[in-house]
Amino acid sequence: MASTWYPVIDYILCTECGTCVSKCPHGVYNTKKAPTPVVTNPVSCVDHCHGCGNRCPVGAITYVGDDTGWTPPNGAPAVDEASCSCGGDCASKTVLIEYLYLDLNTCERCIGTDQELREVVDTLSPALALAGYKIEYRKIEMTTTELATAHRFLSSPTIRVNGRDICASVAENDCGCCGEISGTQVDCRVFEYGGATYDVPPKAMLAEGILSAVFGNSSEAQPSIGYTLPENLRRFYDGKQRKAGCGCGGGSCCG
Repeated sequence: MASTWYPVIDYILCTECGTCVSKCPHGVYNTKKAPTPVVTNPVSCVDHCHGCGNRCPVGAITYVGDDTGWTPPNGAPAVDEASCSCGGDCASKTVLIEYLYLDLNTCERCIGTDQELREVVDTLSPALALAGYKIEYRKIEMTTTELATAHRFLSSPTIRVNGRDICASVAENDCGCCGEISGTQVDCRVFEYGGATYDVPPKAMLAEGILSAVFGNSSEAQPSIGYTLPENLRRFYDGKQRKAGCGCGGGSCCG
């Protein structure tokens, strides 16, 4: 098992049939979110296992760290850059949008941002396809400190386009939902746009952020700097774990 090998879902292609969730014997997917495939335990995935990808009827699953030459057997096969007549240029035509979040069951910010982002992606995809771009959309729940560290997670929710946060800086305020989940005070992200501050980013902001990353000068990933898990997030994870192990079921003694 390896944290550098796990499935990623192309939610544009995914039909939410639930096959990958129901057939995975390793507990990689969150069964509570079925039939929507949400990778919640990537470290449980067995290195070089293509089980769910082979079963996916539309070829919506690929794997981080896959150097085997495997391509999805169903749907449109992955591009072989070595044999592509564009000379590898097509790789730059992929727009990777990553949605990193803490919770989609309770947190109103995460839920609302998820809905807005998905609508924007669905709206932009046809236009970008006409220009030769393909959107790869990944939703990744930051379930553990290890996963947060691996993704250099700074604040929830985070939206990255081709590795770059669409927000130039992190602004936060108190999030009652995540505070309720963890039993401690947690500050979550707010979005500043047009001179106003939003708990859930407006569609215009999301569309501008994506298009700027594609057609502007921000296509390169942000510089790699030293990362330390923010204390704010550490409190969230510690509190959530404490409540999960409390015999009162997360009652007043866990506050």
